[in-house]
Amino acid sequence: MLVSYKWLNEYLDLSSVSPQELADKMSVTGIEVEAVEVPEEGLKKIVVGEVVECVDHPDSDHLHICQVNIGEEELSQIVCGAPNVKAGIKVIVALPNSRIAGNVKIKKGKMRGQVSNGMICSLQEIGYSDSVIPKEYSEGIQYLPADAVPGEPVFSYLDMDDAIIELSITPNRADALSMRGVAYEVGAIYNQVPTFKDEKLNEVAKKASEKISVRVEDEKDAPAYQIRVIENVKIAPSPQWLQNILMNAGIRPINNVVDVTNYILLLFGQPLHAFDYDRLGSQEIFVRRAHEGEELVTLDDVTRKLTKENIVITNGKVPVALAGVMGGLDSEIVETTTTVALEAALFDPLSIRRTSKQFNLRSESSSRFEKGINKATVGEACDVAAAMIASLAGGEVLNGAVKGSEVTVEDVKVEISLERINHYLGTELTVSQVNGIFEALGFDYTETEGHYVVVVPPRRWDISIEADIIEEVARIYGYNNLPSTLPSGETVAGALTRAQRLTRKVRSLLEGNGVNEAISYALTTEEKSTSFMMKESQATRLDWPMTEDRAVLRLNLISGLLDDVAYNVARKNTQLALYEIGRVFYQNEDAKTKLPLEENHVAFALSGEWTTRDWQGKGEKVDFYHAKGIVDQLVEMLSLEEVVTFEKISDMPDMHPGRTAAIYLGEEKVGFVGQIHPTVAKAYDIPETYVAELNLEALLASDAGKLVYAPVSKFPAVSRDIALLVKEDISNQTITQEITKAAGKLLTDVELFDVYQGKNIEAGHKSLAYSLTFVNPEATLTDEEINRAMNKVTKALTDNLEAVIR
Repeated sequence: MLVSYKWLNEYLDLSSVSPQELADKMSVTGIEVEAVEVPEEGLKKIVVGEVVECVDHPDSDHLHICQVNIGEEELSQIVCGAPNVKAGIKVIVALPNSRIAGNVKIKKGKMRGQVSNGMICSLQEIGYSDSVIPKEYSEGIQYLPADAVPGEPVFSYLDMDDAIIELSITPNRADALSMRGVAYEVGAIYNQVPTFKDEKLNEVAKKASEKISVRVEDEKDAPAYQIRVIENVKIAPSPQWLQNILMNAGIRPINNVVDVTNYILLLFGQPLHAFDYDRLGSQEIFVRRAHEGEELVTLDDVTRKLTKENIVITNGKVPVALAGVMGGLDSEIVETTTTVALEAALFDPLSIRRTSKQFNLRSESSSRFEKGINKATVGEACDVAAAMIASLAGGEVLNGAVKGSEVTVEDVKVEISLERINHYLGTELTVSQVNGIFEALGFDYTETEGHYVVVVPPRRWDISIEADIIEEVARIYGYNNLPSTLPSGETVAGALTRAQRLTRKVRSLLEGNGVNEAISYALTTEEKSTSFMMKESQATRLDWPMTEDRAVLRLNLISGLLDDVAYNVARKNTQLALYEIGRVFYQNEDAKTKLPLEENHVAFALSGEWTTRDWQGKGEKVDFYHAKGIVDQLVEMLSLEEVVTFEKISDMPDMHPGRTAAIYLGEEKVGFVGQIHPTVAKAYDIPETYVAELNLEALLASDAGKLVYAPVSKFPAVSRDIALLVKEDISNQTITQEITKAAGKLLTDVELFDVYQGKNIEAGHKSLAYSLTFVNPEATLTDEEINRAMNKVTKALTDNLEAVIR
């Protein structure tokens, strides 16, 4: 909401308060101020000029040589290329050595051989956006009012010397989306009562009901709807003061009728719509839901296909406007309009929201219908608008408003005690202080021995309970005046749970391996959500997602990490190692509740180079064993080596069928590690990438991971090596398990130190060499004990795996 400081001064006395002071005060009382801007800042030496003479440039087909009165004894010659420049108009002149928008300096010069002492400016050239400039001046220069004095600074004529205060309005304070609402708010801050000088309505004897009838099909769709009729209007540009107000508020002036409706929108927060009565095609207005497949050409000249979700204004047969969103092209106000049908209404906020989103038509009107409108001033706003149209367009307001529905507004009463206010705020406010606050807010009240019955006017529809009243007292009293106190009571020393402690260790281990933490969105697309799934689940969709890219809760962490990898690859980062700890959301179709099951996972992604090439050696690209090594360290840190196993898999469509392993905790699958499928990598536009994802919740909950302390043996360890030839499809894990099972309790470690396939090795086989470490914690090991253990290992490998000991 853009608030004009000058306009606000018409309702309150702010002569002793600067715009910046007002902004600071509003920010600390509950309505945040984004910025305070003065349009004239940065501009200088820009004055009013009167074009006395205008002739065509002899050497150009579009330039004009103008003699301009700038308040000096002699006329100033300026060459101008605007198509609408002519003699007898007042214009904006940038003098030599002046500054215009963009900090551009204007100098005296020549154009096609003719001296030009400055520049005749358009509104764009002094800082106005194209979107707010009146159409008649959008391709040329702006005409100033006839009473503008040549030589005077131009800023006051365009209200560029005004301060525009930009408010950030939260949804609960939609009452501040109007000048009247802001005036009440500022009046409460400075203990003033705003005075509004609205145009008085004068009606003629002729009744509006003789010209038009109004019906509403369902009052839930339109709780209030009325039409006023203004005859004999003459469409023309609005006066400069009205155009200035609209442009400073970011609205383009159109004509004197449409501009009044936008002015009332800003003043009351009440959207209005003006129909050309003669172009409606009937003497009836009927508000209803659209029929499936109906069409309407809106003001932007786009044909909209309507649905039953849309509320429409019809002429009894066909739609002429999308209620609360946009009018129809066939009934808009045009230059030939003589009779205006002025609409004021309340519409169902949910329907307006859905319609504006359906057609991507977001407007000042629709946003106010969605957030709320003062129901008590619907008729008043319409009356003031009708009076202004009659005044500015020379029309006659017919007697009475023709109503299809009407709301009865009642004040809200909230009971509260002074003791409760002070208890919540930690203050010692007195009855007189609280009375003063309610009076400043404009709330009626009765007080009996500290007990209040507060009467809240309809303009503050956000207040309905005790907490709202306490907040209002705190705002006006001043949050900065509330006492600062420390919490009272007893405290106990806090501690981390086992899961929290281990999660921190997991983070430290990953970061110690050079993997950086990433945080991804929990919402993603349906396709990405169902990729890399560890178990079957339905997707959990939002009913009203902001975008389709954020419509479904994730079922994996990998997709988010791959998005991060793609983002970095696109920016020429070649060393990528990212991890995330976060929740995934499983939805069971047989669950009694719609809430998904949240499960904590850890995942990481490695891509590109593990080490870069330098003078010491060659670079190394990431591979499966880098990812597997990190998983092994994680499992070891959690003391789960004896219960976690790996199994080669090829049934995950998003993973490489030959370079992926499932991770099991006992019989339960808790994760996977491997290379993403090349087609998936191509879709993300990333190089060869290795990932892993584990169910961290299951790992941390395992009893097997609890530490068991044992003393360090006083006796020496003995190592023996064994080499064997096995079929190539037998995994290292299977061999290690056989060795461990056969060797007995004295075996403490098994390490694979050599793998060979090739020359002198039978096809389809591989040679493996292991180092076995034995320790007896109670005595020194003898050769006989070691030999017995090695014989058992040899027999087990030979019998069970058909291994050949080398």
